[in-house]
Amino acid sequence: EHFSAGNTRLIIPYRGWNICLLICYDLRFPVWSRNIQNEYDLLIYVANWPSSRRLVWDTLLCARALENQCYVCGVNRTGSDGYHLEYNGGSKIYSAFGKETASLPDGQEGIATAVLSLSSLRQFREKFPVWKEADAFHL
Repeated sequence: EHFSAGNTRLIIPYRGWNICLLICYDLRFPVWSRNIQNEYDLLIYVANWPSSRRLVWDTLLCARALENQCYVCGVNRTGSDGYHLEYNGGSKIYSAFGKETASLPDGQEGIATAVLSLSSLRQFREKFPVWKEADAFHL
């Protein structure tokens, strides 16, 4: 009733950063987050990722950071839903190097903060410009 399928990727400029917003299931499809020409610097996933698939959540968040040379923030819920699925959180931020820079303990609601450096990200992209080798694939 309130949402419809989109046909473009949402990238928001904010204080010099370009931020790409995606949701839960999008994480499984790397082509949807493909960062051609460094269109964005930070990728944010908001999710309902069940505890039973937690290893996949952690692995794919890190992979999206590495393959797109960007920061990745995954925000996941805690608790249970009406289908008796359990969610243990696992909200995290990864650097473009795949390093976890912030997280919350499992099962705990809260706020985690990290300092993200746009200048360091740009230096890394310039020093290791694999993004220049990407094909121009578009959805």
